[in-house]
Amino acid sequence: MSTQIIAHSQEISPRVELRGQLVDSATRCIHYHSQLDIIAIKFRCCEIYYPCYKCHEELAGHPIKRWTREELDRENQWIILCGDCHKQLSFSEYSSSSTRKPDGESSMMCIHCLSQFNPKCSLHYDLYFDL
Repeated sequence: MSTQIIAHSQEISPRVELRGQLVDSATRCIHYHSQLDIIAIKFRCCEIYYPCYKCHEELAGHPIKRWTREELDRENQWIILCGDCHKQLSFSEYSSSSTRKPDGESSMMCIHCLSQFNPKCSLHYDLYFDL
């Protein structure tokens, strides 16, 4: 996987913009670029998708504001972007996609295209969500 930056902004659709230190069209960035690093998060402060908090810190020009539980529970509150199919997911759809594999590891996937997500993204929930 190349870590050469190909873009700082990508229009996914007329209403969905992705920004970051992007290394491919699947939402991977220079900070997180494994095969499973294919989600972007819509940041509450600017309503723009970034692959990670580091990209937001480097490019947004303002501090991160975390989503509250009440905001996450709103109907049609899309906050996750799948890098494979480019469909949006709610927090509930994203967080409920977690399953346990026989070896005890957790697995997360897109409910639309079934692409695997990096389960370690949940280690950064406190940066994005005030749960």
